[in-house]
Amino acid sequence: MAFRILDQFTRASYIPLRNAHDAFLGRDERRGALYIIKVDMVFKHLFDDLDAYLERDPAASSRFMVAISYPGYHAVVWYRLSHWLWSNRLFVFARFIGNIGRFLTGVDIHPAAKIGNRLVIDHAIGVVIGETAEIADNVTLYHNVTLGGIAPAVESETQKDVKRHPTLLEGSIVGSGAQVLGPVTVGRNARVGANAVVVKDVPEGCTVVGIPAQPVASSTCSGESFSAYGTPTEDIPDPEKKSIHAMLDEISGLRRRVEELEHELEERIATPQSVRDDDTDTPNRSV
Repeated sequence: MAFRILDQFTRASYIPLRNAHDAFLGRDERRGALYIIKVDMVFKHLFDDLDAYLERDPAASSRFMVAISYPGYHAVVWYRLSHWLWSNRLFVFARFIGNIGRFLTGVDIHPAAKIGNRLVIDHAIGVVIGETAEIADNVTLYHNVTLGGIAPAVESETQKDVKRHPTLLEGSIVGSGAQVLGPVTVGRNARVGANAVVVKDVPEGCTVVGIPAQPVASSTCSGESFSAYGTPTEDIPDPEKKSIHAMLDEISGLRRRVEELEHELEERIATPQSVRDDDTDTPNRSV
C-alpha cells in the first residue's frame, strides 16, 4: 500500500502546481509516504524475526508465544527502535532506549550496530553486541555471547569511527559463552562452539572450538544444516586429545625400552664374574 501511495505522489509531482502552497503540500505528502514505507519495512523485519524463531526453536509454537515470552525477540525490537533513533542522529535518546531494552531483557546491543533480518538470540541473557559489530541475515546467537572489541581504553578519541568489533556473515552460529573479539570475520555458515574464544577470522563453513578457537578437522557446514550451540553432535576429533595420545604412545615406548635395559642389567649382575671373564677371554684363546 505504501508503495502505491508513493507512486501516486511521484506521478503527481510532474503535474504543474498552481502555487507554492500546493508544492509544499506535495512535498509534505511525499515525505509522509516515505515514512509509511519505513514503518512497513520495520514491521516486515519484525515478522521475519518471529518466523526465524519458529524455524530454529522447537519450543516456539506460534508467533504470539514468541512475541510475548522471548526476551531475545524483545531485545531485537528495542534495538531496532534505538537504531532508528541513532540513524536520525538522536544519539542520547537512542542510548536511553537501548538501556531500557538492556534492563528489561539482559541483552546489551549498541544502537550503532548493524543487524540484518531474522536474527535469533536464544535464551537471551548476557549477550553483548558492540558498536561497530555487523550481523548479516539468518544469524543465531546463544546466551552469554560477546561480540566485543580488543582496542585498549586509552586514547579512545583515536578509535572513533574505527572498526573494532566482529562481523558475522549469513547463516553463522555462535554458541553459548563464546567470545568473538576484535575486527574478525565469521564466515558464512560457520560455527563457533560454546565457550570458544575467537581472535582470528573463521573460514566459511568451518567449525571452531577451544581457547583460542581452532578449526575442527574435516568440518564442513552448509546453510541447510543447523548446529545448536554451534557445536556438531557427531564425533569430532579433538586436536589436544590427539596430541596427548601421541605423547602417551611415546612414553609407553620409552618405558618398554627402560624395562629391556633393566632386564639386561639384572642379567649381567646375576652372571658370576668368572663366567664373564671366560666369555671375555674366549676369543683370545681361540686365536
